[in-house]
Amino acid sequence: MAIRYWLAVAHRDHVRRAVEHGVAQLTFGRREGLDRMRESDGLAFYSARDLPDGNPVRAFTAVGRVTDDDLYRVGGVDSGWRPWRRRVDFRADVADAPVRPLLHVLEFTRHTADWGLQLRAGFLELSRHDFEVIEQAMRIQPGERYPRSPLR
Repeated sequence: MAIRYWLAVAHRDHVRRAVEHGVAQLTFGRREGLDRMRESDGLAFYSARDLPDGNPVRAFTAVGRVTDDDLYRVGGVDSGWRPWRRRVDFRADVADAPVRPLLHVLEFTRHTADWGLQLRAGFLELSRHDFEVIEQAMRIQPGERYPRSPLR
């Protein structure tokens, strides 16, 4: 089966917790989206804001690969909330990459001024090109403190 690429939207503090635990949890714990992913698929996160203060982030905040085909639930029976998750191997050699410099390069943004509207669903499929641009924009090279521009 062909590798697919995905973009999920979440507040940056939620993304950081997901990276710390090596999991993806989308759209408030719903199964939709996670059930479309397969082992080795690429996953990037975009964060418009941070919590609890709501400060703007507007950057790609994590990138990784789905590690297996297992979709599972967590949480106690008592709480009633049992979100779905999937294991992800997130890259450690990355930093937040602002979206603005990439808008004219990414296929899902370059032909529309309202590119943010498609992010409201919280999850969308990306082209391989877009995933690689995001991954490269986030990658920190040895000796660098910040990611290199994918346009260099």
